Amino acid sequence: SKVSRDTLYECVNGLLQHSQDKKRKFLETVELQIGLKNYDPQKDKRFSGTV
Repeated sequence: SKVSRDTLYECVNGLLQHSQDKKRKFLETVELQIGLKNYDPQKDKRFSGTV
C-alpha cells in the first residue's frame, strides 16, 4: 500500500521526539523497507545499499 509523504514525516518525527524525551542507554535504529514497481534487484543494483 502507498504511504503519503506527510504520514511518513509525521511518524519519523514522532519517533525522534519520543527518543529525545526518553533517553535510553543504547543506539536505536529504524529500518524502512521500500518496494519499487517493475524493478528486478537481480538485474539492477542502483538502489541497493543502506542510507
